[in-house]
Amino acid sequence: MQDLHESWIAFKLGGAMILPLSLLAVLALAIMLEKAVLYWRYTRLPNKLQQLIETYGFDWSVLEQELSALDRHHYFFRFFHVVMANRNHPYWWTESRAADEAQVIESGLSRRLWVLETIVTAAPLLGLMGTIGGMMHAFQLIGGAGLVNPTGVTGGVAQALIATAVGLLIALISLFGFNYFSRLQAQTMDEMERLGTRMIDHIRLDQHATDNMGA
Repeated sequence: MQDLHESWIAFKLGGAMILPLSLLAVLALAIMLEKAVLYWRYTRLPNKLQQLIETYGFDWSVLEQELSALDRHHYFFRFFHVVMANRNHPYWWTESRAADEAQVIESGLSRRLWVLETIVTAAPLLGLMGTIGGMMHAFQLIGGAGLVNPTGVTGGVAQALIATAVGLLIALISLFGFNYFSRLQAQTMDEMERLGTRMIDHIRLDQHATDNMGA
């Protein structure tokens, strides 16, 4: 309880910049929470489904059955469904449709990451503005009429240090979040491309076998 009270006192000493910094902190946490839920629910691929595609010679009906267990908003379901729905077209057509869907998925995964990246830069700058305001307040008390108010001076210095510390803390957390989710996005897209290539290869083999039978 005492710690909470001291934290609240320190929060109030941070000055006017604490409010926008608090808003940035809430925004950053909301984005990171949304990304965590998104990757947990819509990008995790069941091992059985992944191993099935790894075999190259899988049965399309078995793959369709495994896909039916996924949520329709699952990103891998959306991608595989596009490939399967176009597998009777020429393979170059299927590749093009798969690339289109992958681009849409990548855009969805990166949504609002730019906000997180902006917070990484904006939070320290706001903290710096709080630092400048606090130091100016302290210097005014020291040099205004030749009088020194120790309480006011230390309050100004505290405001400067707290605003800077809060800005840096928010930036660090946002930076780790941005890099982590950017890395997850790259891994998801790489895995999607790799498995998509295997499905296209399967389609090419099927079409090659059909051509040989017709010749």
